[in-house]
Amino acid sequence: PEERLSLADPEWSDVHVVTGALKLFFRELPEPLVPYSLFDPFIEAVKLPDPQEQVERVAELVQSLPPANYATLRYLLAHLCRVMERADVNRMTCQNIGIVFGPTLLRPEREPSSLAAGMAQQNQAVELLLSHFDRIFPV
Repeated sequence: PEERLSLADPEWSDVHVVTGALKLFFRELPEPLVPYSLFDPFIEAVKLPDPQEQVERVAELVQSLPPANYATLRYLLAHLCRVMERADVNRMTCQNIGIVFGPTLLRPEREPSSLAAGMAQQNQAVELLLSHFDRIFPV
């Protein structure tokens, strides 16, 4: 039988429970929201020296996502942009959201020998998606 949940229940009043569940959902997907095949191209895009080129290349990569991945990523990032607007209250700056969601949305198929190696770029990729949301996800 399907389990019915009510977000009004006290167990959901702590925002960390809800965000933890959301992160866990994305981490447990058989393949991340940004498919394994696009991991290296995303990381290469973030490493480009010209910030304008970074945004253009990431926008191209996002456009190449499967439709369901694109729609889900757009929806999630739009929400995270709203969360960022309240950074004065919740301390969720663009950088902090990148740290929290980088490894969840964007990860290599095989874990690298040095875990920290790609982590900074994963975070930067999410920061780039957030800070240039309107250009990467045009209406």
